[in-house]
Amino acid sequence: MKITTKSIVKIGLIAAVYAAITISIAPISYGLIQFRVSEVMTLLAFVDPIYIPGLVLGCVISNMFSSLGIIDIVVGSTATFISVYMISKSKNLFIASIWPTVINGLFIGAEIHFVLNQPFLISSLYVAMGEFCVVTLIGYPLFKFILNKKFIVKILKV
Repeated sequence: MKITTKSIVKIGLIAAVYAAITISIAPISYGLIQFRVSEVMTLLAFVDPIYIPGLVLGCVISNMFSSLGIIDIVVGSTATFISVYMISKSKNLFIASIWPTVINGLFIGAEIHFVLNQPFLISSLYVAMGEFCVVTLIGYPLFKFILNKKFIVKILKV
């Protein structure tokens, strides 16, 4: 992957938009029940893996505002990295949309279990439900539409 000025700008823009959306709706972006609307952007990694650093950086910035502190920065950003990496390797958009549900459900569920002493299974299910709603129920049809519009895909490709 060749790093160009254009790719650096797109990475920075994605990080800023992800963080701005997450932080602006903070009450539903953090905690046991999460509806992190910015997670729909993780499917950009399906379009082009160049978006992976921006998505992870956006998550790092967002998690700086989490009440769980450094643990959320490390665990949450690691979960996002694994999710977007797996999305970028997926050949099927629907399968790609499932990765954040599984990975964040496990990682963030475990984080909430250990830090907030909540039941692991319930924590994982709540986080997974939020991810599924945002990434699969909203993101999948949205990106299905986007991928059928060649001019939009051309803009998104670096």
